Formats: sequence, structure tokens, C-alpha cells
Amino acid sequence: MKTLRLTLSILAAAVLASPGAAVAQSPAPRSPAMSQQPAPATMQSLAPVLIVDAVEPCIAFWVDRLGFTKENEVPGPGGRLVFASVRKDGVEIMYQTRESVVAENAAMAAELNGHSIGLFITVGSVAELDAAERAVQGAPVVKPRHHTFYGTTEFYVREPGGNVVGFSAHD
Repeated sequence: MKTLRLTLSILAAAVLASPGAAVAQSPAPRSPAMSQQPAPATMQSLAPVLIVDAVEPCIAFWVDRLGFTKENEVPGPGGRLVFASVRKDGVEIMYQTRESVVAENAAMAAELNGHSIGLFITVGSVAELDAAERAVQGAPVVKPRHHTFYGTTEFYVREPGGNVVGFSAHD
């Protein structure tokens, strides 16, 4: 497959492509006080950390089905992984167990309930989308393959950690 690109969100694509969507304009001139502030940090990459019950099946999903490479792993008590990450092309995904997060900071227990994340991956062509769909066959389908009003073909599945993963290609 060609390079996979992790995009910010399907919602952003939908909003920007919808009729009447706001068009970005040049920022307003900075006031003298604003111009004295340091420039914002340069963002070099984004790697989500998905909090799950078990890391191993999640890593296997990406490695075995989609050809990612395991980058890092941290075993916990008993040898089970408490953290691991995978990478392919410009995409990196990290996983950490709920148990290890709470062990580091008990106050986080309440924060982890009810939160979810969706990953949205753009592939280079519809042929590559076909290959991704074959690779994840058998994963629970959240939304079957469909064409969007903003010119893409997409489908969504659930990975073993319970997170939704969408794949998209421009028609």
C-alpha cells in the first residue's frame, strides 16, 4: 500500500467540503503585545495513545492485518504488555492499558470512563482501500463501505481495543 496518512477527523473533511462552509481567511494583524509573544511550537507528528484493556490483540490487528511494525513494547507485571506502539509510513499508533494508566495516577480512573476515539486513515487510491478492506475482513463493521457527498469512499471497523478505525480514499 502507498503511504497511509492519519487525518485529523472525518468531521473536518465533511465540514470543509459542505456547501456554505467557512473559508479560512488570513489572520487579523497582530497587536504589538501579541507580536512580542514567542512563536508557537512547531508540530512534527501526532501519535494517538489509545487506552485499552489489553494491548496484545490491538497490536496484532495492525501488524498482522495491515503490515505495521511493532516499534516499542513495555511489559508489565506477569509479562503482559502495558504499552506498545506500531508504525507504518507516517502513521504511529500507541496503546496503553487502563490498568497501567490508573496505577500511575488513580485520579485518571474516572477520566477513562466513557471516552472514545476514532482513527481516520486516508489511503492513496480506491484500489488501496480495497486492499485495506480485505486486510481487516472479519473485524466488526461499524459502517459499511459507502460513498460520501464530499467525494470519498469509506468504511469503518472496530479494532480489538474497541476503537473505531475508518479508511478513506478519494474517488
